[in-house]
Amino acid sequence: MPWRLIVFILIFAVFLAFVTFNLDNRCDISFGFAEIKDVPVFLSVFISFAIGLLCAFPLLMFLKNKKKPVVLPREPSAPVVPDEKIKQEAEAAKKRFLSKKDGR
Repeated sequence: MPWRLIVFILIFAVFLAFVTFNLDNRCDISFGFAEIKDVPVFLSVFISFAIGLLCAFPLLMFLKNKKKPVVLPREPSAPVVPDEKIKQEAEAAKKRFLSKKDGR
C-alpha cells in the first residue's frame, strides 16, 4: 500500500476528529474595528492556517530562485581502450615474458 495514501488517511482522520470535537465550541474574532461572533473554533484555526500558507508561499518562491545547483567535481575517468588493443598488449607482454624465461 502506498505510504502517501496511508499518511493522507491519518491526517484526514485527525482533521475529522478535531472538527467533531470542536463543533459546539465557538469563539468571537475581533479585528479591532469589527467583531465576528460565534465562529466555530475549527473554522478560525483552519482559516488562520490557510492565511499562513498564503503568506509563506511568496517567500518560498523567492528563496527557491536564489538556490544554485551544487556541482560536484568529477574524477577523471580512465580512457576507453578497445578490446583488440588490450589483446595485442597482452600477447606482446606474454612474448616478452617467455623470451626472458627462455633466455633469448
